[in-house]
Amino acid sequence: MPIRSSISRRPVAIQTTAVFALVSALFAAPAAQAAVTAFDVQTRDAQALEGRVFGPAGTAEKISGVATIALDPQDARNAGITDLSLAPRNAAGRVEARADVVILRPARPNGTLIVEAPNRGRKLIGAVVDEGSVPGSSRLKEAGDAGNGFLLSQGYTLAWVGWQEDVPADAGMRIVLPTIPGVTGASRDEWVFTKASATERVALSYPAATQAHARLTVRAQRLDARSNPADLSFRFIDDNTIEIARPKNMPVDTIYEFTYTARDPKPMAMGFAAIRDVTAFLTHDVTSANPLAVNGKPAIAKTIGLGVSQSGRVLRDYLYQGFNQDEAGRQVFDGLLLQIPGARRTFTNTRFAQLSRNPGPHADDLYPVDQFPSAYEVSRDPFTGKQDGLLQQCRATDTCPRIVQIDSEYEFWASHASQLVTDGRGRDLPLPAEVRAFMVVGSQHFPSPVSKAMPTCALPTSPVSPAPATRALLTALNQWVTVGTQPPASRYPTRAQGTLSQAQGLYPAIPGLPYRAAYVASHRITEGARLPIAQGEYPLYMPRVDADGNGIGGLRLPIVAAPRGTYVGWNPKSNNPEGLCTQMGSAVPFAATRAERIARKDPRLSIEERYADDAAYVAAVKASADKLVDQRLLLADDAAAAVAEARAGKLAKLDQ
Repeated sequence: MPIRSSISRRPVAIQTTAVFALVSALFAAPAAQAAVTAFDVQTRDAQALEGRVFGPAGTAEKISGVATIALDPQDARNAGITDLSLAPRNAAGRVEARADVVILRPARPNGTLIVEAPNRGRKLIGAVVDEGSVPGSSRLKEAGDAGNGFLLSQGYTLAWVGWQEDVPADAGMRIVLPTIPGVTGASRDEWVFTKASATERVALSYPAATQAHARLTVRAQRLDARSNPADLSFRFIDDNTIEIARPKNMPVDTIYEFTYTARDPKPMAMGFAAIRDVTAFLTHDVTSANPLAVNGKPAIAKTIGLGVSQSGRVLRDYLYQGFNQDEAGRQVFDGLLLQIPGARRTFTNTRFAQLSRNPGPHADDLYPVDQFPSAYEVSRDPFTGKQDGLLQQCRATDTCPRIVQIDSEYEFWASHASQLVTDGRGRDLPLPAEVRAFMVVGSQHFPSPVSKAMPTCALPTSPVSPAPATRALLTALNQWVTVGTQPPASRYPTRAQGTLSQAQGLYPAIPGLPYRAAYVASHRITEGARLPIAQGEYPLYMPRVDADGNGIGGLRLPIVAAPRGTYVGWNPKSNNPEGLCTQMGSAVPFAATRAERIARKDPRLSIEERYADDAAYVAAVKASADKLVDQRLLLADDAAAAVAEARAGKLAKLDQ
């Protein structure tokens, strides 16, 4: 019998095991082999985004719904999900979950489905590809929410699948998972507040099983020793909430760390299965339950998974954990486009997991999100002797996708990106044939359209946006998976090419660029009695730079290839020059004249020494843009836009 489909406006969130059982009874399909047992359409808008027309692809339809998945814990493709066998089951012996799903389908689709794993419940593909705002990209209601409309105008069908359980019900897309009763264990929470206040109420990641032995500490900087000053205290409001009395003489962004005994874990890695199973359902199901099926036939020819930052790490972990093969043995994603994940994965497939954690320059220290292996190719861990790689499981089942990973330069300083191309001893490790990697020189974690001052950062931010490169590389990836055309060669710093280096002494002495060789170290994390312990450190390398301080081993967009300043992926903290400003790059403009350069003792040539006049600058931008078009690293429309911006004086606008 077909999978059950229904149309409803009932709330998405489901809170209790009893309601899970009711949903199972109403919507479970007799066909036990179906991982998606129901697709509940909640809203359908045939003229989405206020009826905006996306060129030859026409208008778009928006479908919002909830998919029910039911997993067999005995199936080898699900057996690796931590605690799945302990979770409550339905009458068929399966573990159920309900995932939010949103679909945008153009009137004339190109046959490729792009499935984004939301970042903490947010849809970000529109921000990083279509250059829309983050709120608009997640809302997808008004015409302008589609940004420049590139994705829909190209005919891509877009879908989002909620995979993260710990997103608040009113904060974005999520999955609702069953609670595992009778299980307790150690848990650790960490918070950094952005405003000064005497007290702060915070939610725990899991309910406390007991208030005994709970402990709160503070430290001003990530590497400081934990302390417990006399005016620091906390009290339980309930099992899910504590109130912290903050010390008076600590900085606003002090790190608060709380350890306690938790209860009620959930099988968080079911989120991986939701991405897998909903994508397979939308791709292969031919019944009327599938909103993408047309006249009893699949409408999707190829699928591309996309993740940004946290969700890029999620898809790296999804691949490593072996989820790119569905329960019927079919390959799920033909391609993956991974944006700014660095060499990290996630803290997902473990008991009392915390899916949003990401150790950075200032917080979330020692959360195990970048465990070995970090690279796609197989290598040996020098600490354990284990041989592994992100592609090992999909190679065993012949289900590996073709992968394009795009990192900002910031990822080398804070997300261990050099481990993508080095082994655990720091030796060169080539990328596999299935993978292309690109570092966008001078870019920060999330782009800003102009360089601007930030209160937490010592320098103005970097204006380098990777969006034009992302559009070109998505186009190349789609051609790779649909017709087999090889994509451009990787543009990523490597030791073999001499474009990765030790962090010390990396930059020339540029006035206004205070380089301290600060970066986030890569530790081997092991469990301690109360806190995780760093036992050993993996070597890391940073991108080498030219005489201007601009990186040489990555993809240099026109703003860097025809520079008016130095653009780097790091930025010192304003209150700690030895630390890094989280997720920010920086920009230091060239002197305007030779005389000004000499007075500053600036080793970089001035603007007047580089470009005879404005026309010469525009010509340099055009030459670099045309070259990138020839290399398929920039689309013709984006090349023309770069030249137009250079003529208008906007391309390299820096705050002085």
